[in-house]
Amino acid sequence: MAEAIAAGTRSSGSFTTPRARRRYVIVLGILVALSVAFAFALLAWENPMPIGSPGFWRIAKLRVTNVTVMAVVAVAQAIATVSFQTVTNNRIITPSIMGFESLYRVVQTTTVYLFGVAGLVAIQGVWQFGLQVVIMVGLAMALYGWLLSGRYGNLQIMLLIGIIIGGGLGAISTFMQRLLTPSEFDVLAARLFGNVSNADASYLPLAIPLCIAASALLWMRSRRLNLLALGPDVSRSLGLDHKRELFIVLFLVAVLMATSTALVGPMTFLGFLVATLAYQFADTYDHRLIFPVAVLTAFTILAGAYFVMKNVFYAQGMVSILIELVGGTVFLIVILRKGRL
Repeated sequence: MAEAIAAGTRSSGSFTTPRARRRYVIVLGILVALSVAFAFALLAWENPMPIGSPGFWRIAKLRVTNVTVMAVVAVAQAIATVSFQTVTNNRIITPSIMGFESLYRVVQTTTVYLFGVAGLVAIQGVWQFGLQVVIMVGLAMALYGWLLSGRYGNLQIMLLIGIIIGGGLGAISTFMQRLLTPSEFDVLAARLFGNVSNADASYLPLAIPLCIAASALLWMRSRRLNLLALGPDVSRSLGLDHKRELFIVLFLVAVLMATSTALVGPMTFLGFLVATLAYQFADTYDHRLIFPVAVLTAFTILAGAYFVMKNVFYAQGMVSILIELVGGTVFLIVILRKGRL
């Protein structure tokens, strides 16, 4: 009997076997190396000054903003998507389902519709970025408070209403876009696609603390996320206040998604692509180990795509379109293989 038990593969740790642990360390090391390599390449590629010289660092400082923006977006999208999929117990949907990106499009479209291109250019700065974040988080919290409070609060109904609100906001923005002049629509279209160039360096002093605070709080709640992944009944039986934890996690997810969307614009499938790859790379249930892999995967994808599109194809504005194309394709493959939502 003892031999049979010893021959089993039961494990109470984060990994089922020592081989899985070694694989995780190797994958993490590769992702770190790729992230550092792409970050350095973005700073040093086609820099005419010798590496290490004052002139080199002066030019590199001009490129640091883009690398920093990519890091913020990578952290926000990766951690928000993994956490959201955990609490909803669904690895297909993403936080975008709650209408953050539709609300962003409505705000941008309404600005151009009411004030023209001059108004869009004039309404800039940290206050505008902060206002968009507050509006998005406020809408999300109103939705959470309305549909998750009370005895019969239902997460599935909340997700369904989020889809309906997103569709309604999308219809409103589409209607206003049809009334714009071609020149106004051309300027607006550039803002409606997620692009690192949309970010202003003045946004970072507000975006970075928001991203760090929300991400740190979610990472500190990793053990509770592990319990939430077991479902509401099991988590309650283990002593977890499921509804309270659900509300806290959704609030932190809203902060991360609002920050990322207001900073660079909509990136619908980036989070899904990153989370799907992270689950395969990490091969563990432990969120303390999934989060680092997801963040590094997101940064590698963003920085790698930006570097290739900018320096090989000279089309850096196409980065988000390329990521959305690949992410959407992966989404369809997952749906077809799974056979259901």
